[in-house]
Order: sequence, then structure tokens, then C-alpha cells
Amino acid sequence: MRILIDTDTGEMKVEEKGTIRELPLYTPEAFSLLSRQWLRVGWAQRYSYSFTWLGRPIIQLPEDLMRVQEVIWALKPDVIIETGVAHGGSLIFYASLCQLANRGRVIGVDIDIRPQNRTAIAVHPLAGRIQLIDGSSVDEKVIRQVRALAQGAKTVLVLLDSNHSKDHVRAELDVYAPLVTKGSYVIATDGIMFDLHDVPGGKPTWAWDNATAAAEEFVATHPEFVLQPPSRVFNESGISEPVTYWPGAWIRRT
Repeated sequence: MRILIDTDTGEMKVEEKGTIRELPLYTPEAFSLLSRQWLRVGWAQRYSYSFTWLGRPIIQLPEDLMRVQEVIWALKPDVIIETGVAHGGSLIFYASLCQLANRGRVIGVDIDIRPQNRTAIAVHPLAGRIQLIDGSSVDEKVIRQVRALAQGAKTVLVLLDSNHSKDHVRAELDVYAPLVTKGSYVIATDGIMFDLHDVPGGKPTWAWDNATAAAEEFVATHPEFVLQPPSRVFNESGISEPVTYWPGAWIRRT
């Protein structure tokens, strides 16, 4: 694809597969095309590795955080389960929302919680709302621990943010989706991998080996779940498509 932007005339020319389109620059369609490239270049430049939340690195796209916080505020879950801990920024983010709502706790699961990150989480003011579990998210011992901690919760939200391969995410969906309560979500994050297979740092196999593919496959065989992104509480823009690392991620239990 070739994109030519003329800011003097306010026009955009898009050439793809031998076809040339011309469209006004300041339109939702132009925004969508530019956003896709912005996401791809930003991923290659590790843009999401430049943010923190209350002192901890949080490797997420800001728009995705804004969308999920609105869902958490609306649901006010008793338990939020996240697979994949990294520096702990996401756990702190979710815990801060629980603190604000005066309700909920966060369970973080990771196969490798590094000592410095564990210490930083343990001494954080929000540590009382966080519980860490060491081990693979699909290990039966770990699953039993998570189930025990989530037992009795009226509302459970799950975010899958560990190994993003299709097989692993599908295995996570099979064991964690049943914990999700009616009206809540299991979110298979970082499905954007399918659109990063040809950027620097990407892998050709990502075109099919990704979280979005796992989510689609799971929903096709589980009629009690649907792929349904949350509606926007507020939108006075002409933009309807999200600028996200989580396409096809929102799996809602009906």
C-alpha cells in the first residue's frame, strides 16, 4: 500500500493492488487508514513501552486502557483475573479502579514473576487488592488456585495477556471463560499480531497464529459467548472504529 498525504489540499491518495483511491484527509475513513499504520509503526518502535501507571510500567495502548476502565467501572467486578504480569502495571491499574469503586480484587498469574517486579508490587499501596500466582496459566495446579480464589464472586472479569499464540490463548479460554459471569467479559488481548506479521520484529506465522483467531474459534463452539466490544459511553466524534491492540478481543458472556 502507498499513501500520499497532501496537507495543502487536504486530500489523501491510497494506492493498493493497482487501484488508486482519493479521499478527503479529514474524514473517518482517512483516520482509520492512518491509524492502522500508526499502530504498526508504533508497535515496531515499542510505543506502548513508554507508559507507567502509579509508578509501574504498563505495557498497554492508552486507548485500550480507557476502554477497559469504563467496563470495569460499569461492572464493578468482585474479581479481575489477569494472565501475564510483566512489570505489574496492569495489575496496579485494575487494582486502582477496584480501590476507587471500593470493591474488587485482582489475581495475577505468570509463569515468571521476576523478583524485582514481585517486590515492587508487594510494597505498592494497592498491594492489598492484588494476589500473585506463580506458574503457567494453563497448569492444572494454577487453575485450581484461581478457581478457589474466584469462588463465590458475583462478577468476574478475565484478561488474557500472557502467551498470545493461538493454541495457548485457546487453552486459556477453555479454562478461564467458564469463570466469567453473565454480562461480563473474557478479553483476549493483543490480537493485533495478525496485522504485525510483516513489520520489523513481527513473525510471518502471526498472520494466523494469534489471539484473535483463538477468540473466533472459541466463540464458534460456545454459543453462550459472543464477540461483542463494549459500547461507548460517550462519543461525539465521527469515529466508530477503535485504535486498538485488542481487535476481536472482547468476548462477552450472554
